[in-house]
Amino acid sequence: MTDMHSPNIHTNMGIVNNSLEMANSHYENFPVASVFLPQYLREPIGLIYSFARQADDFADEGDLNIEQRIDLLNGFRNELELLQAYIKPKSSFFNALGAMIKAKKLPFEPFYDLLNAFSQDVTKTRYADYDEVLDYCTRSANPIGRLLLHLYGQSNPNNIKLSDNICTALQIINFIQDIAIDFKKNDGKQRIYLCQDEMAAFNITESQIQDFVDGTQEIDENWQQFILFNLHRVNALLYSGKPLGRILTGRIGFEMRMIIAGGERIIAKINKVNGDIFNFRPTLNYGDWLIVFFKALMKV
Repeated sequence: MTDMHSPNIHTNMGIVNNSLEMANSHYENFPVASVFLPQYLREPIGLIYSFARQADDFADEGDLNIEQRIDLLNGFRNELELLQAYIKPKSSFFNALGAMIKAKKLPFEPFYDLLNAFSQDVTKTRYADYDEVLDYCTRSANPIGRLLLHLYGQSNPNNIKLSDNICTALQIINFIQDIAIDFKKNDGKQRIYLCQDEMAAFNITESQIQDFVDGTQEIDENWQQFILFNLHRVNALLYSGKPLGRILTGRIGFEMRMIIAGGERIIAKINKVNGDIFNFRPTLNYGDWLIVFFKALMKV
C-alpha cells in the first residue's frame, strides 16, 4: 500500500514520476498515461490514477480492519476538502495533485465520487441487481473518464455519455476477470460484484463459486452460460461507447482506441476459455498488444 505521507517523495516531480509508475504497473490490461499520449497529459493522468490507485488499495490491500481502511479514505477526503478551501494540504502528494487540479481547472466531484465508491467497497460485498452494479460504476469508474475528458478539453454531454459507457464496461470486464480475486478480499468476507438475481436465474450459488476458486469443482454449463450472458451485455456496452475513439483526435484518440481494443481483447479471451477465469485469468500478452495496437491504428 502506498502511504500518502511517504518521506521518500520530496518534490512534485518525484511524486509525478512515482504516480506514472504506479499507474502503469497496476492497470496492465489498459494503457494508462502511456507513451502514446502527449507529454503534457501524462503527468496529470498519472496523478489522477495514483489518487485512485492509492484509495483503492486502502479499501482492498493489506491486513487492515474496516475502521482503519475507512480512516485512510477519510484522510484522503479531508485533504480534498483542504484543497477546495484553498488551504495547503498536509501531504506532498496532495500538494502536487492540488496544483494540477488548479492548473487544469478540474472539478472536485469525480475525486469525491471515487472515494465514495472505495468506501462502499469496504462494507458492501453483494450487489442485488444490475442497477446496483451500474450505480457503483458511476462512482468507481466513470469519474476517471470524466476527468480525462476535462483534461482533453472535450467534456460535453455526448462525449460524457460515451465515456461513461466505456468506463462502466471496463469496470465490469474487470469484475468478470477478477471474480476469484475479489471473492477472497475484504477481511475474509467474499466480495461478489455479480448480480445476485442473475446468479439465481442461472442457478449459480456462492458455494459453487467457492468450489471453483478452491479447484474442487470444474465449471459447468450453467456457469458458462452465465458468463456468456454477462459478456454479451458488457460487449454491447463497450461497443456503444466506441465512437468516442473516433471523435477524439490525434494521440488522444489513439490512446482511447487502444483502451477500447484492450477491453475487447479481454472479452475475447474470456470467451475463448468458456468463462473459466478461475484457471485461466485473462491478461494481455505481447501478441495481444500487437492486435490492440493495430486495431487502434486502423480505427476498427
